[in-house]
Amino acid sequence: MIIIRVMDMGDYPQLIDLWSNTENIGLSEADSPVNLDTFLQRNPGLSFVALKDEKIIGAVLGGHDGRRGAIYHLAVSKDYRNKGTGKQLLNHVTLAYAEIGIERCHIHVYADNQSGLDFWQKNGWFTRPELVLLSKDISRHVKIRR
Repeated sequence: MIIIRVMDMGDYPQLIDLWSNTENIGLSEADSPVNLDTFLQRNPGLSFVALKDEKIIGAVLGGHDGRRGAIYHLAVSKDYRNKGTGKQLLNHVTLAYAEIGIERCHIHVYADNQSGLDFWQKNGWFTRPELVLLSKDISRHVKIRR
């Protein structure tokens, strides 16, 4: 049986292992223990883990700016994909957003990640061809490992 619960910092070793071993997850200094702890404190109750026998097999990191939600690092271990775990995590985070009045949520997906795009679109998400994502590293160059 898979159990979904709110993420906490005790999960970090398993989370970083899951994210590091999941294709199309970009990791940077933002994923350090200190930065993740800050993120979870600023966004309580919006990030979840899926557990099978106390082992994390999936996770979703959710946050918001007061108007719009954002999902980061939705990942499911290869052995548990296509079994509904990702959808369960997605349902938990979107319900948590609805409960605090967030009406729209965004996700960044690598353009060449077709399986990721398929997952999101199958679950009711839509592309925004009228928008272009722009980024700038403010304090220093941020390495993103993909």
